[in-house]
Amino acid sequence: MPLTGKSVRLARLSRPGDGRFLFVPLDHSVSDGPVATAADFGGLVRSIADGGADGVVVHKGRARMISPALLTRCSLVVHLSASTAHGPDVNAKVLVGDVEEAVRLGADAVSVHVNIGSDTEPEQLADLGTVAAACDRFGMPLMAMIYPRGPRVADPTDPTLVAHVVNIAADLGVDIVKTVLAAPPARMAEVIASSPLPVVVAGGGSTDRNLYEFAVTAMDLGCAGLAVGRRVFTSPSPEKAVRELASVIHHRELTSEPAPQTEMAGVL
Repeated sequence: MPLTGKSVRLARLSRPGDGRFLFVPLDHSVSDGPVATAADFGGLVRSIADGGADGVVVHKGRARMISPALLTRCSLVVHLSASTAHGPDVNAKVLVGDVEEAVRLGADAVSVHVNIGSDTEPEQLADLGTVAAACDRFGMPLMAMIYPRGPRVADPTDPTLVAHVVNIAADLGVDIVKTVLAAPPARMAEVIASSPLPVVVAGGGSTDRNLYEFAVTAMDLGCAGLAVGRRVFTSPSPEKAVRELASVIHHRELTSEPAPQTEMAGVL
C-alpha cells in the first residue's frame, strides 16, 4: 500500500503490525449509561492500554478526557453514531459527529454503526456512504459496526445474513468491518471467505461462553480480531481481560507486564 494518511493510520490500528486487531468499545455511555465513574475513567483506559489493546472506541466528547500519553500506546477510534436505550427505536442510529472533528482530535480511525433490517436502514446506509466519502478526503480509516438487526431479521447470526452485511460494508468503502459471530460458529469461515475486508467480531454481549475460548474460536475461523467492550469494562480486572484477549489475537505470551511496543508495519 502506498504511503498515505490512511495507510499510516491503518498501521497504528494494529499495534504489533500483524494485521490483527483488539478494540475495546467504550461508547456504551451514550447508549446505556456510564462505563465507569468520572474519577475511574482514565484508569480504565490505562488498564486497557496496559493490557495490550490496539484501540479504544469512544465518542468525541469522551475522547477529550483521555490522556494523550495513553494514546501513544493505544489507538483512538472516534465513534460517530448514536442512539439510546430510551429512544422509540433502539436500532435507529444517527450521526452525532463527523470525520473533520475526529481529525482535529487526533483520531486514528472513525466508526459508524449500521443495523441492516431496521426501520431506518436507508438513512443509516446513506450516512455510511457519506462518512466513507469524507474518510477518503481526510485519509481516515473507517470501521463499520454493521449487524443484521431489526424487525425483519429472524436470526441475526444467520451466516448468509452476516456475509451480506460485511459485503455491504466493503461495497460502501469501509476499511474494517465489525459484526457478530455467525451460528453455528464453524460457518463464520464462509463469512470470512466472502469478505474482502478484515472482519472483527463483537464479543461484548454474551456471558454464556468463556471469553478466552470465544476469542480462540473466532481467530481459528479466520477473523482478524475482536471488539470487546462490556465484558472488559465490567470485568473485575479489565487489564487481565484485555491481556488474555491480546494473547490470543497477537500470539503474545501471558505476562503481567505491559505489551512491548514494536515498529508499526502496514496492515492491509
